[in-house]
Amino acid sequence: MPHSSRLTKLSRADGTLHELATRLLTVAERGLPRMLLPNGAGFVFTRAGRPTGAGSFELDQRGTSIRYAAITALGARFLPADRQRAVLGGHTAEEFTGELIERLPGVRNLGDAALIAWAAAETGHPKLSDALDRVALLDPPGRPQYTVEAAWVLSALAAARPLLDVEQRLAAARDRLLRARIGRSPLFPHATGPGLNPWYRAHIGCFADQTYPLQALARAHASGDDPQALAAADACATRICALQGEGGQWWWHYDARRGTLVEGYPVYSVHQHAMAPTALLDLAEAGGTDFGEPIRRGLRWMTEVPELARAGAAEPMILDELGVTWRKVYRGDPKKAVRAARGLSTRLLPGLRLGALDAVFKPASVDRECRPYEFGWMLFAWLGALPGSGER
Repeated sequence: MPHSSRLTKLSRADGTLHELATRLLTVAERGLPRMLLPNGAGFVFTRAGRPTGAGSFELDQRGTSIRYAAITALGARFLPADRQRAVLGGHTAEEFTGELIERLPGVRNLGDAALIAWAAAETGHPKLSDALDRVALLDPPGRPQYTVEAAWVLSALAAARPLLDVEQRLAAARDRLLRARIGRSPLFPHATGPGLNPWYRAHIGCFADQTYPLQALARAHASGDDPQALAAADACATRICALQGEGGQWWWHYDARRGTLVEGYPVYSVHQHAMAPTALLDLAEAGGTDFGEPIRRGLRWMTEVPELARAGAAEPMILDELGVTWRKVYRGDPKKAVRAARGLSTRLLPGLRLGALDAVFKPASVDRECRPYEFGWMLFAWLGALPGSGER
């Protein structure tokens, strides 16, 4: 396993969790080559498990995703070159990113373009300016965007800052995120402005709507000294950590007006082993609060999974030989009925939880899928480090 200051720090805090993180990284390197498209030029959207009896599974490849390919490149770049090639179909991370840049003229989604530009900046690709031009074309001034995609724009620009003059665009992307918050709440809604979400969900923000902005704002500060951005990132992190479940769960939906929980489930594996660590470790290395204990509680969930233990289900979330971590533990409610009910009820009556739903829809179902981005962010989280963080 490549040297990582983050893994070293984890080993000092909890040796058992260090072994778990190392195990997960091995699973990622085993699983990612199996997610490559046949020509090695990209990744599937998901691998879905079908039970075959005696606890074994067949895994089906489904779809394709340029977004997941870009995230995988972001994480794989921290591997030695020979292992990058093993994960990326014979390419280094820079070469693979170059393949993605060549496909940018056909990319219509801002988030996809922003992730490719971010990977181009992190790998120092010579066509970074072309990638950023595509981002600009898809992100006209004044248009509301989904918060996650707006955050990726800021992260891409922060990464490009040492290489190109992006100051004007970076300032606009940073201000857009800060303005997206509602009132004095530290949390972020699902979009940076009106028009993208139905009225009854306009107050809802998911977990990704918190982690990607706080990461982007922390990185903006680290790249250029922005105490206001760092303070906003720290406030968001403080709130989601305060709301973390007793079993280390990173919950799913929040009321962005009030900074409260709307609905906890599903609990996604990628939140536990990758997305929360990625954002919170970047925050600490940028000079913000060190949330090491919540990170460790979240990681521990991967093997303890209290929801399954309570239900008497012994199914593991990590399948080493298959190279997968199962995607989530969820309620099994039809058409996400609990989420919809709680979203509408909290819109009309803030703070209402409809607790009776917890007794009817218990979180004991496992979604047997695994997607490439889950492993991309895992590599990013545990093998990476914020540029210059060793000096802090």
